[in-house]
Amino acid sequence: MKKTFYSNGKLLITGEYTVLDGAQALALPTKSGQYLEVDSTNSGIIKWVSHDADSSIWFNEELPVEAILSNLPYTDKPEVITLINILHKAHVANPDVLQNNNGFDVKTILTFPRHWGLGTSSTLINNIAQWFGIDAYTLLAESFGGSGYDIACAQNNTAITYQLKDGLPVVSPVSFDPAFADNIWFIYLNQKQNSREAIAAYREHRKDIAQIITRIDILTNDILLAGDLQTFSSALEKHEVLMSGVLGIAPVQERLFPDFKGVVKSLGAWGGDFVMAASKDNPTQYFSDKGYTTIIPYRKMIL
Repeated sequence: MKKTFYSNGKLLITGEYTVLDGAQALALPTKSGQYLEVDSTNSGIIKWVSHDADSSIWFNEELPVEAILSNLPYTDKPEVITLINILHKAHVANPDVLQNNNGFDVKTILTFPRHWGLGTSSTLINNIAQWFGIDAYTLLAESFGGSGYDIACAQNNTAITYQLKDGLPVVSPVSFDPAFADNIWFIYLNQKQNSREAIAAYREHRKDIAQIITRIDILTNDILLAGDLQTFSSALEKHEVLMSGVLGIAPVQERLFPDFKGVVKSLGAWGGDFVMAASKDNPTQYFSDKGYTTIIPYRKMIL
C-alpha cells in the first residue's frame, strides 16, 4: 500500500545563526515543500528516485536494505552515503519498518527548485521521520545538524517563533499576516549557500553572544508586531546591522543593492539563497536589471 508524506519548506526571517545559541527566531513555512511516496515491495532493495520541481530526476539509486541495516555503504558517492546514514539512524530509532528485510519503492517530489535553499534536506528528514514514526528533531541532530527551526516549519502551517531552551525546541505558532504583505518580496541570489560552512564561520566569529541574543529577541518581537511598513523596515535594518557586526560581513544591501529604495535583509545563511526586500514600490524591475530574475511576492511564497 502506498503511503504519502509531505513537509513544508522554510524561510528564517530573524535570528539567523543566533538561533543556535538560544535566540528567539521568526520563521515562515512556504507554500512549496517536498512529498515522499513509499510503496512496499519484497525486493530487499529500496529503489529511491528523487524529482526536482521541473520533474527532472536528480537522484536515482537502488539501496540494498542490508546496507542500511549495517550502515555500510556500497559506494563512495557522498549523497548515497548520506542517505544510507539517515535511513540507518531512522531504522535504529524504529526497527519495525525494515525488520523483515523488505523493500520499498520510494519517490521524493520537490515543489520548489532544489537549489533555492528552501529546505531540501529538512523536508526530507521530516518526511523520513513521518515514514518511520520517529522524532524528526532527533533524526536531524543525528544527520545534518542545525537548530531545527526548519523541522518546525516542515510541521507547521503557520508562522512560528522558534527557540532552543536547554537544547530542546520550543515552537510557538504565531499570527503573522502583515497589512503591508504586498510590500514584501523574496529574491533568489542565484547561488546556494552551504549552511554548515556558514554556521562554522559564525561560531568562529561570535562574541558576547548573550547580549546579542537579548537584542535579537527584541528585534524579532518588533518585526513580528510591526504595524506598518516603516516600523517593519526599521527593525529589519537594525537586525542586519547587528548581525553584520557579529559575522564580520557587510550586509547584503550594502554589498549588492546600495541604491535600493527600501530594505533588503538576508535570510538564513548569509551570502546565498533568498533575501527579503521591503519596499513601497514593486522592485521587480530593479532586481531584474541587476540579473536577479527569481522575484516572488510574499503571498505567493508564504503559506
